[in-house]
Amino acid sequence: MTSLVQSVDWLTIAPPTLTALVALVVLVADLFVPPERKQLLGWTAVGGLTAALALLLPLRAGDRSTFCLTAKAQAAGHADACSYTADHFTLVIQLLVLAGALVTALLSLDETRERLPAGEYWFLLLSSAAGAALLPASRDLATLVVALEVASLPAFALVGLKRGDRMSGEAALKFFLSSVTATAVTLLGVSFVYAATGTLHLTEIAQRLDDVPGQLQTLAEAGVALTLVGFAFKTAAVPFHFWVPDTYVGAPLPVAAYLSVVGKAVGFTGLILVTVVAFPSYADVWGPALAVLAALTMTAGNVAALRQVSTRAWSAVRLLAWSSVAQAGYLLVPIAAAAYSGDDQIGATVAYALMYAVVNLGAFAVVALVARTHPENRIADYRGLYAASPAAALTLGFFLLNLAGLPPGIIGLFAKVTVFSAAVDAGLGWLAMIMGVNVVIALYYYLRWTALLFRTPEGAPAPHKAPAPVTLAIVLTAAAGVVLSVYPQFALRFAATALF
Repeated sequence: MTSLVQSVDWLTIAPPTLTALVALVVLVADLFVPPERKQLLGWTAVGGLTAALALLLPLRAGDRSTFCLTAKAQAAGHADACSYTADHFTLVIQLLVLAGALVTALLSLDETRERLPAGEYWFLLLSSAAGAALLPASRDLATLVVALEVASLPAFALVGLKRGDRMSGEAALKFFLSSVTATAVTLLGVSFVYAATGTLHLTEIAQRLDDVPGQLQTLAEAGVALTLVGFAFKTAAVPFHFWVPDTYVGAPLPVAAYLSVVGKAVGFTGLILVTVVAFPSYADVWGPALAVLAALTMTAGNVAALRQVSTRAWSAVRLLAWSSVAQAGYLLVPIAAAAYSGDDQIGATVAYALMYAVVNLGAFAVVALVARTHPENRIADYRGLYAASPAAALTLGFFLLNLAGLPPGIIGLFAKVTVFSAAVDAGLGWLAMIMGVNVVIALYYYLRWTALLFRTPEGAPAPHKAPAPVTLAIVLTAAAGVVLSVYPQFALRFAATALF
């Protein structure tokens, strides 16, 4: 008799599983660890994330799957479909997510000792990271939605964890309402797609959408559209971006850094999976829509960043928030291009995401350092940073030049060229022109901030003493940025490789 029980490859699911287990360990340990030793919880989280990263090494071949349909199900006419696949796309995104969570954890060690409840914070961060690591491996809509919510729900609480802070509570509420709306729209779209195709596996959906009966065609089209709108919320694409600046300002700085990189990776990963893997037959619909969204997103983000007043409180964080919206526009370009010239273009988004993750986390790490002496974190507070802390100024300047796409940030320049090439190769010349204009606009505010770092300070410069974990986070991101600039092929090779 054929078994209906699916086999489980424990090594394949080890990275997100270990992260989730460490989250539970930290939550339980918080009940027994005395207040003066709460720092141990943070180092446990750092160790768990490091171990999860190490577990990616045995999977580097990218050829493992689990939770697959049984032989009996396949004999009944179902394709060879799995709910969890550790291919090269999965492993690269899991590397980005877990490494981003690790840098966030290093930035958070000092925060949890002074201002934030340690046990709750580490449990929520690790839980969110586990969901984010599960999402790129998800190959059916149910697992995809569950992973999306596991990544998102703890993030709401992380944003509002500064107890007694009105801005933190307001930021959490805005983030919560926008994400709940996105989830509701996504679930409605998923239910329509399931009703029209009778399956949740992405590869089977791709096959069955071509043969949807006429009476269900409208239902299928509505499901595809609603699913895409839901993920557009998660990526902070215009006009679904309104929550970003206030959320980043109200959240603890490490959480803002986490959302800017890992949160964005979650949205883009889900969008890639549903468009390229599940809905390729509707490329004539989502391709033009994403191209327009990319143009609107990069333009709105850059124009808003350009308008930031350097003397306004928290203007440095607001500028990074609007910059992240603009960067989301660039990340959308290769996904839109995939509708016209094949899913090989997706590699350009992955390569750009790797560059963006390293330099944006590094920029937030330096911002967290400066916030120790300038709590309001105005751009004007960075004037003369080189006189007070030459290493921090040089590092931040390097990160900003990478974001701008200027030397010596070679990886930033090459990543932008790769995205630009994806648009041109797909015949989206108008989108490439809009991207070129936006890159020029972004040069102004990135260079203005960079120049401020080396100007003569007003008054005696205040020294910036960095705790060891913050220093380590800055060193790790700076080292990764230098390695990528010296050897950009590490990231850019994904732009020329089939990831699925």
